[in-house]
Amino acid sequence: MSRPVADIGCGPGHITSHLVGLGLNAMGIDLSEEMVGLARQTYPAVEFRQGSMTALELSDASLAAIVAFYSIIHIPDSHLPVVFAEFHRVLRPGGLLLLAFQAGDEDRHLEEWHGHPVDMHAYLRRPERVVGSLEDAGLAVTLQMIRSPEPRETLDRCYVMARTDSDEPNPGGVATP
Repeated sequence: MSRPVADIGCGPGHITSHLVGLGLNAMGIDLSEEMVGLARQTYPAVEFRQGSMTALELSDASLAAIVAFYSIIHIPDSHLPVVFAEFHRVLRPGGLLLLAFQAGDEDRHLEEWHGHPVDMHAYLRRPERVVGSLEDAGLAVTLQMIRSPEPRETLDRCYVMARTDSDEPNPGGVATP
């Protein structure tokens, strides 16, 4: 079987399920117990785990790829280097990261989301800041794309692909908790 792919910050599991449908050995990881429960209920044939992207319960160099779609918006700036160091740690040499996030330059606090009460922070970042943090963690950025908002969106979307190029566990020297 091929090395696994992790959808980190998988939420309700739709991206993870899509990856499995493409024939990949994919699993979803999310901090929220409720999201993991919803994903398991909706996609019972797919593996989902509860976990934190700041301390992944995965072996070093165990993943062929990571997909992280719109999940770093919940990570404060001070924790972003730890997250990217974790991504680097669990990716095999030559492993790929596909990251998507809403671009901006502000922190937002949300109390309502799609008609439901929430207490959520969203950290919006300029693409160059994210690229710099990825490079500091030892990931080589190979592609960066920004697209304008779709009609129902308000923010640019940024897509970044990066890869590990080194056998070193943590060339960026970022301390992990």
